Amino acid sequence: MLTKDSTFEINVSKTSSIDQVDFDNIAFGKVFSDHVFVMDYVDGEWKRGSIEPFGPMSLSPSTMALHYGQAIFEGMKAYRQEDGSVSMFRPGANITRFNRSAKRICMPEVPEDVFMQALVELVSLDEAWVPDDPQSSLYIRPFLFATDSHVGVRPSFSYKFMIFTCPVGQYYNKPVRVKVETNFTRAARGGTGAAKAAGNYAAALLPTKLAQDEGYDQLLWTDAKSHKNIEECGTMNAAFVVDGKLLVPSTSDTVLAGITRDSALTLATDLGIDVESRVISVQELEEAAEKGLLQEAFGLGTAATVSVICTIGFAEFDYDLPVIADWIIAPQIKSALDSVRLGTGEDKHGWNIPV
Repeated sequence: MLTKDSTFEINVSKTSSIDQVDFDNIAFGKVFSDHVFVMDYVDGEWKRGSIEPFGPMSLSPSTMALHYGQAIFEGMKAYRQEDGSVSMFRPGANITRFNRSAKRICMPEVPEDVFMQALVELVSLDEAWVPDDPQSSLYIRPFLFATDSHVGVRPSFSYKFMIFTCPVGQYYNKPVRVKVETNFTRAARGGTGAAKAAGNYAAALLPTKLAQDEGYDQLLWTDAKSHKNIEECGTMNAAFVVDGKLLVPSTSDTVLAGITRDSALTLATDLGIDVESRVISVQELEEAAEKGLLQEAFGLGTAATVSVICTIGFAEFDYDLPVIADWIIAPQIKSALDSVRLGTGEDKHGWNIPV
């Protein structure tokens, strides 16, 4: 069925696989909704986008993104509201960050109004895929990659922008064990650490696997120059509660400016929590642990939301955080985030965008 009652041409899928999905047991990132948004950049301009049935696509073996890494992505979510409607959480912030990443990787920016309309129409079309469970959501993945068929190091002249969605449960279903990484580096000054570039994640795979072989789930990345300062936690921003104060590493060109991080800090301030965003050294964190002042540690990210850390592996010892039942700040932040995203509380910052 073809419909043009929208900004884009919409080719509705003739069949749906939604009846095959067990929404009570959704594996993260393995089940995909019925449709995908597609828009091409050719001859210096964006062409009209379309919504198509989700499925395989054809690429030349010489597609430049496969050889030179011109690829970026974003992650955001839509939630079922208390009244049964659906809202996206802070998509405007993700669009801004997406275009910032595009600029850093020498790619064309996507017009913000077109991007937003594509999100609204795609999520509206696949609204039935948004889970009812408040611990689940519809994950939204916009991405952009170079499509020139060419071998030679230069920016591509053509690009493809796409968005697909997938219903997801919790990214981590248990508290995680993390190791302070002082050998490998996630990002260096002047590099692409502040962009959501695909290559950043590839570079993290080996050190993460090595840590997992040692019994950890993720890494606490440190700065490339000295390995003395905490930067991120795996694919999330890091947060710590030391002696009742919420400490979060400040963002830079090596630390991704997380939307969940920003939301959490804003809500923490609203709640009257003492917050500091600054450089946090490994030594400071280790000394706090030795003195019993490190009370909570957690990751903040779109996929993981507020992900509890139960153990931190320092060079000389593993520090087990206090029992989660005694935590105060992380539960407050998660509750505040949930109340906004699920429409059960006041959205005083205007973060939810109804679809």
